[in-house]
Amino acid sequence: MKTTKFFIGLFLVAICSMMFAETVCSQDKKTDTIKIKTSAVCGMCKDRIENGMAFEKGVKDVSLDVETKVATIKYNTKSTTPDELRKKISKLGYDADDVACDKAAYDKLPACCKKDAPKH
Repeated sequence: MKTTKFFIGLFLVAICSMMFAETVCSQDKKTDTIKIKTSAVCGMCKDRIENGMAFEKGVKDVSLDVETKVATIKYNTKSTTPDELRKKISKLGYDADDVACDKAAYDKLPACCKKDAPKH
């Protein structure tokens, strides 16, 4: 009887230890998601941003909502930072939150992708 209680107690301690370890490990997030307001205006902008960011270091997933002009990026926090992601979007020719677009990249965008392009 004492042996059974001992093993049940040992089992409960082991389960609690695993749950505690899982909680501690999950606090060290490896991925995060950020939403960045861009100056994108059309489907070509969507393709350019999603394709341009897809293979950047640390980027796991990219999706741009053209209506709201918001890029949602899932990224590895150990490989990149939100500021680096904004700079990468800027290098594609688009504003990214408070980071202005790279002028040389902006000048290379098609006319329909310019900030002052009519909605289409």
